[in-house]
Amino acid sequence: MSAPEAGEGNKLWGGRFTGATDPVMEAFNASISYDKRMWKADIEGSQAYIQAIAKVNIVTAEERDSILKGLEQIKGEWASGSFDLKPGDEDIHTANERRLKELIGSAAGKLHTGRSRNDQVATDMRLWLGDALLTLRGHLVSLLKVICQRAETEEEVLMPGYTHLQRAQPIRWSHWLLSYGWMLQRDIQRLDQLRQRVMVLPLGSGALAGNPFGVDRKFLQEELGMQGLSKNSLDAVSDRDFVAEFLFWASLLSIHLSRWAEDLILYCTKEFNFVALSDAYSTGSSLMPQKKNADSLELIRGKAGRVYGNCCGFMMSLKGIPSTYNKDLQEDKEAMFDTYDTLSGVLQVATGVLSTLKIHPKEMEGALSADMLATDLAYYLVRKGVPFRDAHCVAGECVALAEKKGCSLSDLTVQDMKSVNQLFGEDIGSVWNYSNSVDQYSAVGGTGLSSVRQQFTEMKEWLSRDQDSVVG
Repeated sequence: MSAPEAGEGNKLWGGRFTGATDPVMEAFNASISYDKRMWKADIEGSQAYIQAIAKVNIVTAEERDSILKGLEQIKGEWASGSFDLKPGDEDIHTANERRLKELIGSAAGKLHTGRSRNDQVATDMRLWLGDALLTLRGHLVSLLKVICQRAETEEEVLMPGYTHLQRAQPIRWSHWLLSYGWMLQRDIQRLDQLRQRVMVLPLGSGALAGNPFGVDRKFLQEELGMQGLSKNSLDAVSDRDFVAEFLFWASLLSIHLSRWAEDLILYCTKEFNFVALSDAYSTGSSLMPQKKNADSLELIRGKAGRVYGNCCGFMMSLKGIPSTYNKDLQEDKEAMFDTYDTLSGVLQVATGVLSTLKIHPKEMEGALSADMLATDLAYYLVRKGVPFRDAHCVAGECVALAEKKGCSLSDLTVQDMKSVNQLFGEDIGSVWNYSNSVDQYSAVGGTGLSSVRQQFTEMKEWLSRDQDSVVG
């Protein structure tokens, strides 16, 4: 006897319910509007699961093949955009199972044997996120390649380096580029470690207690291309560490990109004029015709707050949840999807910005000033045997003398310098050369030309090895 239409017997969970759900609650409870994007993962999980329960004789070979054929048809409908959602489809699992029943009849009801939406949704999310991480990884690698290419091509360009946003010491533009390159490389490495933890299979955990039919979970793992199996069914159905970790990883990446964007926003102002954005990544003002706004970079900077907000919000959703699955966990998907969409756009725009960016080498080098070589004065004395703390003090006195005389540090005469310390000689003129200053930093990690070349060579080799390992 079929369940009455007025009740909830047509729900996956509705057998013990006789009253209808409040329409407001129906909408409040539904997740189909956003979890439908996991249709592919949901179908692939079901295709693997029906084969697993066929192996333990829960369904016949004929039923298995019928279900597989129906699932394949549903996959085609989703792929073509012709899948027809119905009002009762509260989530992607309900929608796919409802459609399967329409296609093949009552045999569709066997698909869910021993499976719960608890282990099903956790599986769908891990499959979806595993693929999404590979896409983000590709975007990250593309950006890193542009950084590396520009660092190599523009290795000779000098510019001021800054601390506290004050001009500090001369550096190479390529050294600045690579400083963000190494941040992004760490982000890629963290992504790879994260993906290993994402690709752990919870399917076969049931609602919370496990699977009573002895399904071969190792078979499921291999069918779905997962890297491991969950070890405890209670933990498996409620584990969203992988979502929280993704959101934190995304937040850290967003912060790196926000800092990069902030630097470039400053560099493209008229006050700096170190770089110029392509028109393709700029906008104008509705009132002031002369304006060229760095909206692409400002949006990259702004969206870091959005991503971090997703992370904070979801952590608060997790903090009070008791053991196993609770409906609070439905908050995981919108945060995950929105963060992925945001990052995907940010990375592609960042790559476009950098690949089309024009630099102004003359303006960069023109912003260098002799006072930025004050540390070099101290090093000059250090090379003559003066302890650095003493040399630093002497260099500071030279700076004070130049300020008193109202001239540049490099315009002090040898006699002026000798009045501060007798060790200054005629060779002091060699200090006032920016290229010499920069190239003295030849130790690993420095801004000297040999060091910068070592950096981008090592980065290129890493990218080459990385590409081979991913392809392999």
